[in-house]
Amino acid sequence: MVSSASLITASRRPQLLFGNQARVKSEQQAAALRRGQILIDTAPHGMMGGSVRAKMYVTASRADLWAQLTQYERWSEFFPNIRRSEVLASNDQVHRLYQVGCKAFLAIAAEVEIYLKVYEDPAHSIQFRLEKGTFHDFAADLTLQDWQNGTLLTYAVQATPLIPVPGFLIEQGMRQDLPGNMEHLRKVLCR
Repeated sequence: MVSSASLITASRRPQLLFGNQARVKSEQQAAALRRGQILIDTAPHGMMGGSVRAKMYVTASRADLWAQLTQYERWSEFFPNIRRSEVLASNDQVHRLYQVGCKAFLAIAAEVEIYLKVYEDPAHSIQFRLEKGTFHDFAADLTLQDWQNGTLLTYAVQATPLIPVPGFLIEQGMRQDLPGNMEHLRKVLCR
């Protein structure tokens, strides 16, 4: 890891993609989260992209989760589709990451690579913004909120790949993959 301040230009943390994402809107949602369900909402993002928001309850403190989630080299452990995650530079609460992932889509395996600028709001949110890569656009937010006897973890992403694929197929893929990925993340975080 490089910790040279000259490699990262200072910039303000962006707004969260969906504002205050962590709200649980009903007792029905709260009960589902307590049972371990992962709540998913998808929506179109432009003509060829998709957006998704996933919420899950984790029986660990926000501080414990934060300590693990900010170990960006471990993201390949957290998410099975990420093959490599490397910190290129760090400066206070802003980092540059390089990640490589693999996604099977319509019986074709595609490898993607992405350079991200990462902004931290300690113990509250991590925001990932595209610098360059195999996406037209990509942004993701991971937020943590004290909830019940643990933490409500919300992951929101909106992306448009460079490969021309209809947006509804992107949404469908996100809806199918994200619950399993989030469940895997919870298992790794709670070991």
